[in-house]
Amino acid sequence: KIGIGGRGDEVYTVHYRDLAAVVSRAPLQVYDPTRENALTHEHVNEVVMIDNGFTPVPMSFGTLFKTEGDTVEFLKDTYDALRDVLLKMKDKLEVGLKVNWDREKVLEEIEQENEELRRLKAEIESNQQTSTYFARMQLGRLVEQALADKADAYVREIYDQLREAAIASRSNKVIGDKMIMNAAFLVGRDHRETFDAKIHDISKQYEGKLTFRETGPWPPYNFVTIRLQLERSAGV
Repeated sequence: KIGIGGRGDEVYTVHYRDLAAVVSRAPLQVYDPTRENALTHEHVNEVVMIDNGFTPVPMSFGTLFKTEGDTVEFLKDTYDALRDVLLKMKDKLEVGLKVNWDREKVLEEIEQENEELRRLKAEIESNQQTSTYFARMQLGRLVEQALADKADAYVREIYDQLREAAIASRSNKVIGDKMIMNAAFLVGRDHRETFDAKIHDISKQYEGKLTFRETGPWPPYNFVTIRLQLERSAGV
């Protein structure tokens, strides 16, 4: 009994042919994506994926139907599209990967590799009173470009090493200055351990410079692009 809304409603399935919608009863109202509601939504997905071994097609958070009949009508209206996606996503999971870096340690590495940066920095430090604003601006631009290039190189290397362990990948927007990679990978259920082991090996390569945080498994949020015409189901 893990339904939305904190009432402990039972989660069950509504069927049409060989499709099933995972639902719970709830008051007809707007449900904000609060932490409690989001965790409930996530927990239901985990039960479906992990405990029962299915890969669900994720619906937008807060999708409501007035009656079970409206839910059946929705499944009927979108049957072909849903079944096609479910077949494509069968036995597949989404795994998230976020990579952060230690900016100072990476910058030290860049200085060792970049002769021009070392020269300009030494020139400014040895002539602090006479060094120009232009020289300092030039150094700042050089550092930022070198950091951007290094981040791009790290990300390319990580993607290259994970390519054989994943079916597909998607790049998402990074958050903050420390994060250089925010990606989603579509992984075969039978290859999850291989994928995890590969991430472990890669993290060892960059130990001290990069930290890796794996999340999931999730429904294939980043890999389902189906556009459902919900307005056709009057109960939405």
